[in-house]
Amino acid sequence: MTLRPIDGAAQRATVPWQPRYVPRPGTPVRPFTPEPTLPLGDPTGGSDARAWREQVDGRLAFPRVHIDRNVDLKMSDGVVLRATVVRPADRAGRATDIPFPAVINVNPYNRAVVDAIDVATHTPIVGPAVTRTAGPLSRGVVDLTGGLLDGFGINRRLVRSGYVQVIVDVRGTGSSHGIWQILGSREQDDSLEVLAWARRQEWCDGALGMGGWSYSAINALQAAGHNPPGLKAVFAIEGTEDIVRDIYITGGLPSAFIPLWLGAVNALKWAPNPRTLLRDTLNGNTLRWLLSRIASPATELASVLAGVLTGQDPRIYDDPYFDVRDPSVETITAPTFLFGGWHDLFARSTPRLYRRLNLPAGQKQMLVTDGYHFDMGEGFGGPQSPPRIDVLERAWYDRWLKGADNGVDRYGPVTLMQQGGQWTSGAQFPRPGARTERLYLTATPSETAAHARFDGGLDIAPARRRARVDTRPDLRGMVSKDMTQVTAGLTKGMSGSEDAAAQERGALSFTSAPVGEPVQLSGALNLHLAATCSAHEAIWTVTVNDVAPDGTSRVLTNGALMASNRAVDPARSDYDEHGELLTAFHPLSEAAKLPVDPGETVELDIDLVPTDALLDEGHRLRVDVYAGSYPRFLATVPDLIRTRLGRQSVVLDPAAPSYLSMRLVGNPRW
Repeated sequence: MTLRPIDGAAQRATVPWQPRYVPRPGTPVRPFTPEPTLPLGDPTGGSDARAWREQVDGRLAFPRVHIDRNVDLKMSDGVVLRATVVRPADRAGRATDIPFPAVINVNPYNRAVVDAIDVATHTPIVGPAVTRTAGPLSRGVVDLTGGLLDGFGINRRLVRSGYVQVIVDVRGTGSSHGIWQILGSREQDDSLEVLAWARRQEWCDGALGMGGWSYSAINALQAAGHNPPGLKAVFAIEGTEDIVRDIYITGGLPSAFIPLWLGAVNALKWAPNPRTLLRDTLNGNTLRWLLSRIASPATELASVLAGVLTGQDPRIYDDPYFDVRDPSVETITAPTFLFGGWHDLFARSTPRLYRRLNLPAGQKQMLVTDGYHFDMGEGFGGPQSPPRIDVLERAWYDRWLKGADNGVDRYGPVTLMQQGGQWTSGAQFPRPGARTERLYLTATPSETAAHARFDGGLDIAPARRRARVDTRPDLRGMVSKDMTQVTAGLTKGMSGSEDAAAQERGALSFTSAPVGEPVQLSGALNLHLAATCSAHEAIWTVTVNDVAPDGTSRVLTNGALMASNRAVDPARSDYDEHGELLTAFHPLSEAAKLPVDPGETVELDIDLVPTDALLDEGHRLRVDVYAGSYPRFLATVPDLIRTRLGRQSVVLDPAAPSYLSMRLVGNPRW
């Protein structure tokens, strides 16, 4: 691609050469002290974890479970929620009278789905092995998924070790009555009432745990923020602390995931539970359930679609609607184990949740894998990997609900699958010794991205001439890691999910020199971008990639921002010790929108998902800038019209440079 000088001719830079990072005037620069490349720690959990697994996979205290799938819970407003209660049982299947800690899981995905998974993996074997409650598929499925399904649905081995499990259909979903509120205040009241109900039952000893995957994890974090009596442990697999910025409207851009997900849950809520249908029909529950569904046949689906089409619905902004749905993280006192993935739907939230929890290390734990939403747990349980999810879950509940000194509070507390590296375990995130570095976007060709729309450089000094590089929207995001993220990992393995070359054909690509020794990116990243466009709106999406010596470009993190949403709230943004912006907080409200005038240069700070990655010797760092990435980052129709699908340009100006700010450990020798 040809460089287009802004003033009609290339200009030499008039500013002196600058070091990699320039602190605010008057701030002393701290001397750099090299740190070990990898921190000490054992991500496998060592002998403690072997003991945890033996407890899960070995002989259990009870031979069977008793499952009651027909439990009605009447809420204070009269709405009936439907629940399944799973209790330890003797060889004849009779529930024991002994009270145990209760683990609560509240989810919207219909207990009929939970039942189907349970039946498929835990069909009792008759004959001499009548006491077994695991079918031939059970252990294989557990190992394949890393124990994730046990964290989602019925965990028979947990119950057989001396727990009661309660699984509840969220109001308005599954077999529960009422109208689905999608994590709203009434739904949170329901969770608190379910916890109080469980604590009153004769089979509960008063100790409560909450957990689950995705929606259930968010629900558990919400409930924990209210500090209900008896709640002593939370086990949250891929939850969120800010659903707006994670997935609803990242950078002001709606996601295709939300209408797809709303459609799926709304469809599931119309499916009656075949195990309870006859009883429900005879006692009138089916009629009440049906009337609830008719009252709200497709909850919020129409309003979301209308908002995207018209730009009028308040939920296309960071509206008070969302405020009540974000967990009150700072008030959580129950020990909390967090799971996440670097490319999860809620990737930015896991490290932020960990940081915001006012708990000592050990009582809060964070485990992040290099994966998406549906493959959480893949590879767990291996010789160099963390224990399976079901193993960690049992150990966590044993420690905090039963008081067992099993060492799980000494695990981690920060366990990370380092992108490009291996599993590591340490005391903090970002890693010790991480310091802020800048790399500037320049017009100097890297000669590594001839396939891209533009091949530029990432350098320790700003561009030496003022120029403009142009791009336009395209549909190459359909074949990319962005696509795999928005499908929650369902398209993993497709072309483009691991090598960004196809998407990069539409990129303005800026690539560094190779690193001279292994270095680590660890923590938040921010791209400060000077840009202009030919219309009244522009959509900017960004990835930061690891480029191997063979040219393979692997996405490490991403971000997006609509130009009109570039306002930054300093009070809610994150800065390093010298005042360098690392995470820009954009209000994303209608009132905070700023005008975009054709041809006018604006400066944007695009916050990227925090990450942890190893750049091996000879690898390069790359920033890819796009004019959109569909369907991960969409726009409302009015906003799309304002873009006119026109030209968007990155301005390379030595007086107002574009640059990447990141946290780095090691000396890249750039």
